[in-house]
Amino acid sequence: MLDIKVIRENVKEIERAMLNRNLDIDFNRLLNWDTERKTLVGGIEQLRLKRNKESEEIGKLKREGKEPVPELLTEINEIRSIIQEREKQLLTIERQIEDFLLRIPNILDKSVPVGKDAEDNKIIRFVGEPEKFSFKPRHHWEIGEKLGILDFAAASKISGPHFAVLKNEGCVLERSLISFFLDTHKKKGYKEIMTPYLVNQASMKGTGQLPNFEEDLFKCANDDLYLIPTAEVPVTNVYRDEILEESALPQKYVSYSACFRRESGSYGKDTKGLIRNHQFDKVELVKFVRPEISDEELESLVLDAGNVLELLGLPYRVVLLSTGDTGFSSAKTYDLEVWLAGDGMYREISSCSNFKDFQARRMNIKVKYSQNKKREFLHTLNGSGVAVGRTFAAILENYQQEDGSVVIPDALRRYTGFDVIKP
Repeated sequence: MLDIKVIRENVKEIERAMLNRNLDIDFNRLLNWDTERKTLVGGIEQLRLKRNKESEEIGKLKREGKEPVPELLTEINEIRSIIQEREKQLLTIERQIEDFLLRIPNILDKSVPVGKDAEDNKIIRFVGEPEKFSFKPRHHWEIGEKLGILDFAAASKISGPHFAVLKNEGCVLERSLISFFLDTHKKKGYKEIMTPYLVNQASMKGTGQLPNFEEDLFKCANDDLYLIPTAEVPVTNVYRDEILEESALPQKYVSYSACFRRESGSYGKDTKGLIRNHQFDKVELVKFVRPEISDEELESLVLDAGNVLELLGLPYRVVLLSTGDTGFSSAKTYDLEVWLAGDGMYREISSCSNFKDFQARRMNIKVKYSQNKKREFLHTLNGSGVAVGRTFAAILENYQQEDGSVVIPDALRRYTGFDVIKP
């Protein structure tokens, strides 16, 4: 959430920043409410002072054994009624201001390239070389079904489209990837944490999923709880309404979770396979850091996410998202895109973002500096470390053999207990 003071003092600059996100936002309503709020607060304070003064006068008269003038009692009751009415008006305006602010995206970092959409993203680097096959590489869903490790027909019967059933060595491969990712990131200093898959509305607001993106969430209406779209939501909310000592930062967490997304805006895309499902596994990296080091912490986050792909021998590239393609809460995002041989293209497998103080302001998470006792909102970051299903797909496509078998990357073999999946 943006600071209304910053908007008030830099409204034209912020309007231009929103245009870079392809959003034409009129902040006049917000500023008018802000002015009205100040007027109401000032008026209520004056009325309270007057009420208190007259209450003191009545108290004095009673102590002296005198009856208060009826007009004075009437006036106090009138003032009390006016205060109550204006407090209701103030509450309405404050809710309007909060709702407006909750719907405004983050201000983008100056290093983010200006662009309308993904076509304007900037490729930063390539890591690894795609394999050149002597045969036409197959898609992962074809490979998996022939190996008997993926069953999309059963998933569709059980739940509907955009689900998957894993079988046999496929189950082992999925679990092995999760354990491999967790172990690798813990060696980098991340602490493992497991959190609930169901969260309340405040948690979804804190990370920016609500109120704008409710249509993408699965909601349990009877309990007013939401299934998480990513472990970022519960892990980042661990410190909601808390103040962390400077010496306790950075805090770095790694968390495995199942993720649930309706993908309401993407019907017709990736209708086959593991790329875009309603339920999928992911290992998430979350950081809480001092504001002055968040830029470098983003760069190290990208390296940590990329490291697991390198250990698996999967070619990928790092892409800096343009202003028109950067997510709502993010100030700057790098996507890691893994090579899928069957598609013959790079596909997103991780997004690493610096939210700066945007989420921390929504969740009221602060850092207290030891030297001057100053308190300010800390910075939060997160990135996939990485999407398990998409890694599963990438292994099938990049390690497929002409006879239909799939070789397991060396780094995974101690987890799987086998080095090849055969038809």
